[in-house]
Amino acid sequence: MVKTAIAVRDVEEEVFRKFRALAVEERMKVGNALTKAMKHWMEEERAEGVGVDPRNLLKISGIIKTKKKVRWSEEIDEFLYGLEK
Repeated sequence: MVKTAIAVRDVEEEVFRKFRALAVEERMKVGNALTKAMKHWMEEERAEGVGVDPRNLLKISGIIKTKKKVRWSEEIDEFLYGLEK
């Protein structure tokens, strides 16, 4: 496995200090602890099924529910382009 040096922005200083302290308590290198934490997080996300799934778009119901037939597309064309049906 190839290891690489990285720089990470926007890490809260207090969170990193606590993380590093825990790594030291466990006698781990910070890089190994971070790798372990990232793997755990990815497995947890996969197990929960959370993530971007395009099939979820099919589950969205409309915000505006109306019983009458709407012609929004035609009304927009009429307004923007002066087209009339």
